[in-house]
Amino acid sequence: MRHDAYIAMGANLGDREANLTGALSAINELSDTSIVQCSTIIQTDPVGPPGQGPYLNAVAHVRTSLTPRELLGELLAIEARFGRDRSGEERWGPRTLDLDVLIYADRLVDEPGLSIPHPRMHERAFVLIPLAEIAPDLEIPGRKETPREMLGAISH
Repeated sequence: MRHDAYIAMGANLGDREANLTGALSAINELSDTSIVQCSTIIQTDPVGPPGQGPYLNAVAHVRTSLTPRELLGELLAIEARFGRDRSGEERWGPRTLDLDVLIYADRLVDEPGLSIPHPRMHERAFVLIPLAEIAPDLEIPGRKETPREMLGAISH
């Protein structure tokens, strides 16, 4: 059975746009996974340590038979292919590619290394703007709010 999932994508090192479009291609090539839609790519200020360049961010809507854990594992492998080394990086520091599972069907997941829905997405305009573009009225599991409502709450 295939499930709808939403993946946040970001990059602020290297050829940012090529990293995001390459990640989209790699996600689309995953077993039993296809891209349904991708938001516009937006440029945003970094969140985290000072001295970073701006990010490019987007959100992809995918349909997949992979489990949430399998999907995360594949996304981490894609990040590594694009030069990301999570073991040696600063938290919220610069990166060639960042892929996060935001939502996976109506599931609530709280496991070591995997929380779905993403625990901080409701505070991050760089996630909510592209998510609201492609799924404005999607009810976020466990929150009873939509991306449009969440974005409105942080925009005031």
